[in-house]
Amino acid sequence: MNSSIISHLKNDIPASIVVFFVALPLCLGIALASGAPLFAGIIAGIIGGILVGALSGSKIGVSGPAAGLAAIVLTSITSLGGYENFLVAVVLGGIIQIIFGVLRAGVIGYYFPSSVIKGMLSGIGIIIIMKQIPHFFGYDADPEGDFAFFQVDGQNTFSELANMLNYIQPGSALIGIVALAILILWDQVLSNKGRFFKLVQGPLVAVVVGIVFFLVTQSNALLAIGSTHLVSVPIPDSLPSFIGQFNFPNFNALSNIDVWVVAFTIALVASLETLLCVEATDKLDPHKNITPTNRELLAQGTGNIISGMIGGLPITQVIVRSSANVQSGGKTKASAIIHGFLLLISVIIIPGLLNMIPLSVLAAILLIVGYKLAKPELFKKMYNLGWTQFLPFVVTVLGIVFIDLLYGIGLGLSVGIVVILFKSYRNSHFLHKEATEQGDGLLKITLAEEVTFFNKGAILTELDNLPSNSKLELDVRKTKYLDNDIIEILEDFAFKAKERNIDIKLVSERGIIDNPPSYIEFFKLRPKPKLF
Repeated sequence: MNSSIISHLKNDIPASIVVFFVALPLCLGIALASGAPLFAGIIAGIIGGILVGALSGSKIGVSGPAAGLAAIVLTSITSLGGYENFLVAVVLGGIIQIIFGVLRAGVIGYYFPSSVIKGMLSGIGIIIIMKQIPHFFGYDADPEGDFAFFQVDGQNTFSELANMLNYIQPGSALIGIVALAILILWDQVLSNKGRFFKLVQGPLVAVVVGIVFFLVTQSNALLAIGSTHLVSVPIPDSLPSFIGQFNFPNFNALSNIDVWVVAFTIALVASLETLLCVEATDKLDPHKNITPTNRELLAQGTGNIISGMIGGLPITQVIVRSSANVQSGGKTKASAIIHGFLLLISVIIIPGLLNMIPLSVLAAILLIVGYKLAKPELFKKMYNLGWTQFLPFVVTVLGIVFIDLLYGIGLGLSVGIVVILFKSYRNSHFLHKEATEQGDGLLKITLAEEVTFFNKGAILTELDNLPSNSKLELDVRKTKYLDNDIIEILEDFAFKAKERNIDIKLVSERGIIDNPPSYIEFFKLRPKPKLF
């Protein structure tokens, strides 16, 4: 563990505790929604935290079992003739992901427009809120981790909210409200009152209060919380029974062609979800770090191989846990790794204590996470950016809410491509870079008349490869249309340029500006050409 990681432990340890409390019910709920053993979700969470967290190049991304794969797992276990046969597909899927990484397929992640990624974040935020409201009031018919519109309990997201009104549990609702009040008070007021309130996170306090409430009200007929409304971690009564929770792949199933089809499906979907989450997590990162996507595929593939070998579910990087990590102040990969160890230690040492945590308390934590992902201000901001940004954004949100994650992303991307084709059919676009002959280290990048998100990967690579202590002249005099994605790249690069001592000179029709304080503000004030 390097000095940078050690120096940030004061941030990473509290963040890892929050991620642990978010991850625990999701690991169990996704396993239940997948038709897999509950312990399989815990295994995937542990491997995703410790192993993938260590191998990944992401500083704040967190991996584990993904809701987006639950439907695939559920149908595959049956079609392949058992969970042990399915585990073979998980192992093979991990090998295929490593091949993707070696072939440098991670570049695909750069070609999703910013509007779609932001729509993904907002859509997931809305889904979290709507899915957690029933748990918040003690209606737990649908398991945690089921994020699809049509649920495994036969209901859908909206009918579940209507049914909840008939099954409100007073005890769960009361402690849920108390927990939410603690979280808001901690976040808005107490976190600024001293070091103690920064070190001890609000979610930990809410969970402790929830356990105390459960113990105190056990004999109260009105407020007692039943076992169906609590966390449900398997409790082994001995070491052999703990070891017996592990499952191992049946490699005799390698001759079954359906196993290979499922393996490729897992690899493809898991890789796509991971790349999307990497892009989204990098957007959330306040320090604008860029995750190496090919390395991420290698890490995820390795994680899936190990998870499959010991009975775990497929793993991807997941935005719910990653966003909770960012919002809780996580700085380095130590947060993800520590959360994995917390999962491991807790299921071995204190499963009984974990089973005293009311689900409504964990729902309160997730409600805060969901709100921060889907703030109303973001919808207003996207609307103000114009229809070319707002339309793909809102289509992505609606697709995620009313269908599922991958469909929503696909619909948003399709609309984004149509918008870009409409904007780009009149002029070609290219990125031109040249070094001047003065010998003073000045580099010149001239942007074309129209630059879209299709150019994002190339521009991002060019800027990232600029040497430290150099000078850059960025010429946008000929640029009539500059996609918001490119503006955000320039904004992020300005932050990194200061750290790398790169001097930027922006040349436009309005003159020359040295090291512009805000590219977003600059391009907002430029005269906008007519759409037609």
